[in-house]
Parts: sequence; structure tokens; C-alpha cells
Amino acid sequence: MATTLPPLGLPHRLGIPLPILGILLVIGLAALAIPALIVAKTPRVVFQKPPHVVISTRVVPRTELPAVEPVKLQQVTETDAKTINAAIPFSTAPNPAARAFRIFGSLDSQARAVDCLAAGVYYEAGDDAVGQRAVAQVILNRMRHPAFPKTVCGVVFQGQERSTGCQFTFTCDGAMLRYKPTAAAWGRAQAVARMALNGSVYAPVGHATHYHTDWVVPYWSASLEKITEVHTHLFFRWTGWWGTPPAFTRAYTGIEPNIGKMALISTSHTGAPTDPSLLPEAAAAASLDPLASVDPASIKASDVPAPTPDGNSFLVTIPKGMSPDSFASLAIRTCGERTYCKFMAWADPGKTPRNLPLGSSQVASMSFSYLRDQNQGFAKALWNCDQYQRPSPVQCMRAQPLARPAPPPVETAPTTEPGRPAGPAGLSGVRRKEPSTGSTPPVAEPAPIGRPQRSFTLPAPKVTPTPATRP
Repeated sequence: MATTLPPLGLPHRLGIPLPILGILLVIGLAALAIPALIVAKTPRVVFQKPPHVVISTRVVPRTELPAVEPVKLQQVTETDAKTINAAIPFSTAPNPAARAFRIFGSLDSQARAVDCLAAGVYYEAGDDAVGQRAVAQVILNRMRHPAFPKTVCGVVFQGQERSTGCQFTFTCDGAMLRYKPTAAAWGRAQAVARMALNGSVYAPVGHATHYHTDWVVPYWSASLEKITEVHTHLFFRWTGWWGTPPAFTRAYTGIEPNIGKMALISTSHTGAPTDPSLLPEAAAAASLDPLASVDPASIKASDVPAPTPDGNSFLVTIPKGMSPDSFASLAIRTCGERTYCKFMAWADPGKTPRNLPLGSSQVASMSFSYLRDQNQGFAKALWNCDQYQRPSPVQCMRAQPLARPAPPPVETAPTTEPGRPAGPAGLSGVRRKEPSTGSTPPVAEPAPIGRPQRSFTLPAPKVTPTPATRP
């Protein structure tokens, strides 16, 4: 009797031997298990902010002026910097455009402002018109903010005396020595600067006072409000009241300093020092400020006096016929390379004091003053605008009221009472009893502990008239 066998499986139908089939199954299982095991054992990669990145989020109150600190960058890679910057959200608050600015002052001063602004936009944004307009607006915003200098050149070259940490890196990292713009590129940068200084406003950056490229992370980046981006630059404003339009109230001084470093690329700035790190005031001292309308040879040696005994103060009579625009030049030349200097001048020789300190009448009659303190990054010239008309009230001294002489002391004659010797006249600190006027003076009620003292007035006693007696 024939035996019936079960139907053969697929391997037998394909002619695959069972040992080989087992090997194939093992290989297939391994191909599935090994990748799954690798995925399971590999640690998950999650981006985290580097632990050494410090971000401040403090909002400066209105009663405290924001500090302008040297620029310092976080030590992160470009990739991490872009990730961190992208994580900072844009502000959703309104972003109003800044007010238009129109420059004034002497033609020489305006030319220096144009070239300082042109240098700022070229070295910060390259030969890119849109980026240059954005940078120019930030510089003008800074000039109007109380935390920054009140000149274009002062803003651009703030902190240039440092080897690092200046506000605009090209002013202290040697960029101006390493390369210069071509004539065509310089002309385009000057055109952008002239537009900004004559009413053109780049609205997208609003009232931004800070910016940086997206591949670096300054320490202040997350403490400010990010308001817009232009190409690879991110623009920020201060948080709170200091970033709003009412905070931008400072007026332009109208007198641009002579920057020695600018003489490398500008014909409007002269007297470039051999040491590129020399302060602009020292550079101006090396040659006559272009604001001056007086020939240096016409200023006699006697017009530049010796300092007062402290060595840093000068009491000067202004040379007859000197233009008011020349006073600052005379002050800078007189101060020389002093770190701290006070220059005070009078047009009337009869009112020029011989020594310090000054009286109130001498301060009120002063015609011009100049104060320099390089340790604080400060230099300011002021005119007596009652004597000289100036283009801006920022250049005017405050009116000094004359001090009134103290009235002479009143000597009280000694009071002599019957049967009592007179006391010494003019004895200070002694209160004398006033004569009675028919009413009782206020009497202080002793106050119990914990209660404020109060006073009241007793009613005057009634006086009953005595009836007349007939003789």
C-alpha cells in the first residue's frame, strides 16, 4: 500500500537545502537586530547652550543710565552662535522709525562728520548700500541717546584708545591700517553718509543702538530686544524706557573732533599721529583744529599761558579779534597732551582772574570753557551764548546766578530790667522772652510716648472792667 507524503514546502520546491536555509535566516535576523541595537545604544544628541555662555536679562530702570561697556564676545563656535541667535525671538512691540536728522555747523565740521560716518558704514557693512544705511541709522541713534557721545565722530571712534573692546571694532583692531576702500567704494559710502546726515531715515532698524553679525554672540545680545535683521546683521534696542523714542532726546553739539586715524583715508581730518592708538584729542593738539579761522602763527606765545599751580588748569584772556570758532583750537593746543585739563577764558582782560578758586561773578562773566578728562572719555567745549551766538544751545553755558552777599548780623541791644543787671550783648543761642501782647502764646502739650507732639492756644483770660468810683 502506497504511503501519502505531505506536500513539500517552498524551499524544497526551490531546491534550497535546509542547512543553507538556516544560514540565510540567521543572516536576515542579524541584519535586522544589529541596526536596532545600534540605534538603541547610541546616546541622543540634543543641542545645549555652552555652559560658559552668560546671558543677562536685567531691564535698566529709567532712573539709571544704561552702561556702554566694551564689546566682549561669548566663546562659541560660529555654528553654535547662529543657533543661539536664532533662539532669541524678535520683539513684538512696536518698532517706530527714528526722527530725521539734519546736520549743522561749520563746513569743515560737517565734512569730518560725513567722513567718520562713511568710515563707519564701510568698515562695518562693506560695500553694501542697504547694510550701510542700517549701520548709519544706528550711529545717529546712538548720537541722540544720553548714553553715548554727541558727535558722529565721537560715536564711531568711542573706545578707539583700547587695543580691544572698542564700540566699532575697525577703530581699534588695525583694520584701517590693513586695507582702505577704493575711490569708488569710498564715494558710495560718503553718499550714504550724506543722505543720513541730511534727513534720510532707514526705518526698519527703528531706534536700534546695537547690532552684530549672526555668527557671533556678544554678552549683551539676550539682554536687549531683537527688532530686525538686515542680511547677516541682527539689530537690537535697549529694553524698557531706554529703548523708546522719548529716551532719544540729546542734541547734536555741532562740533566734530579731529580724528587722527581718519587722516589715513580722509582729507577732512588732519594731523594723523604716528601712533595709531593716540587719542583724537592728542591728535588735534598736534596740529590746529580745522575749525579754527586763525593762523597758528598769529597766536603769540603769550596767548598760551602757563597753567595754575595744579598744573592742569588755565585762566586765559582771549586774544583780541579771535573768532569764537577758534576758541576750541586754542584750548586743545594749550592743554597739549594732558590727560586732564580745564581751560577757562574771558574776553575782558579786566575780568580774567589770576588764580583759583573762582568767584560767582568770575564764573558768570566767563566767555568760554573747555574740559577734558581722557580717563572718563570726556571732552567738552562751551561758549557764553550771551556774548557769542552759537548754532546749537548744547554749546551754551548754563546761566550762573550771582551769589548775593550775606546780610550783616543784627546786634540786639541788651535788655535792662529794674533791679537786674544787663546781660552781654549779641549772645548767640539764647532765646529771650518776648514782651506780652495781651494774649497768651501757644503752649506745647507734653506728648506721651508714641504720639506726635501737638500744640494749641489757650484762650485769653477775660478782663472784667472795674466800675468807676465816684469821689
